[in-house]
Amino acid sequence: MKILAINPGATSTKLGLYEDTKEIFTEVIRHKHEELEKFDKPIDQLDYRNGLIEKFLMEKGIKYDDIDAVIGRGGLFHPLESGTYIVNEKMIKDIKEGNLQDEHISNIGALLAKNIADKAGVKAYITDPVCVDEFEDVARITGLPEFHRKSLFHALNIKYVSRKAAKALGKDLKELNLIVAHLGTGISIVAQRKGRVIDTNNPNDEGPFCPQRVGTLPTTQIIKLCYSGKYTEREMIIRAIKKGGMYAHLGTDNVGEVVQKSKSDTHAKLILDAMCYNIAKTIGAQITVLKGDVDAFILTGGIVYNNYCVDRIKERIIFMNKPVFVYPGEDELIAMAESVYNVESGIYPAKDYE
Repeated sequence: MKILAINPGATSTKLGLYEDTKEIFTEVIRHKHEELEKFDKPIDQLDYRNGLIEKFLMEKGIKYDDIDAVIGRGGLFHPLESGTYIVNEKMIKDIKEGNLQDEHISNIGALLAKNIADKAGVKAYITDPVCVDEFEDVARITGLPEFHRKSLFHALNIKYVSRKAAKALGKDLKELNLIVAHLGTGISIVAQRKGRVIDTNNPNDEGPFCPQRVGTLPTTQIIKLCYSGKYTEREMIIRAIKKGGMYAHLGTDNVGEVVQKSKSDTHAKLILDAMCYNIAKTIGAQITVLKGDVDAFILTGGIVYNNYCVDRIKERIIFMNKPVFVYPGEDELIAMAESVYNVESGIYPAKDYE
């Protein structure tokens, strides 16, 4: 069974072709800021990314008849259970009409998968989308009754690396309490109790600032800026989730580049250290969610390729005297392929998106 996995990210589109769960190849199609700046919203990038995927498959000699199933990264739908879903008309309608919790490039993952799946005459899937919701009610409450906290996080990679760490510990995931930090262009830091993510920051709203996103900001200062007349609502949203964080301070979202620059640039070092400081501080908050009962920590995502960042974070959590698993990059492609293999093989059923 050949499975094509498609993972649209903020600055790239990752593709993987698998024979069952064995990798045939993976590829990263990178997108320059100048190319992406032409598009106002993530949905506007659909034709652009479809074209690049189709071109790559043609150049690679992959025929549509060779593909048995396609899976895309899931987006910010209404709250869903963890699991694998068939892309149906209701899901497509919600994406195209904007019936979603927020804007994110993962929202078009299902449409990218559906485009290729229709050409191949096979099913399209998503699995463990960003909107997996396992919160307890107490985690939803904020200081204003008009607002509530949302469970939006990098569920796909976090669930996968959690299973990976559990295997390394010789335990079932449902026996463990874990704190997992997905550190990429967006950052999700979760408290996972017995396999369920009971709290997380929503990278678009709160938590540490990221390579592209602002994280938690001083409330009164942000209110004053919004009413200053300098920016429209749309411009503020773009500043907050696309051009904030490290990019706003240093003009780049490339952490590796900043690590190198920080060796001779004190300002770059300050911004880099501040990001790591805030990551560790958010991990500390999740320790309290689990009442200190933590079996292990997991650091994952693109930032983790940089030992400097890993060391700055670990030095602030070492007092817990617990294992720290470091899984650089994202295992999202293989996680998607495994989920489709399990469904197509009848190991567990696909869920219906309603």
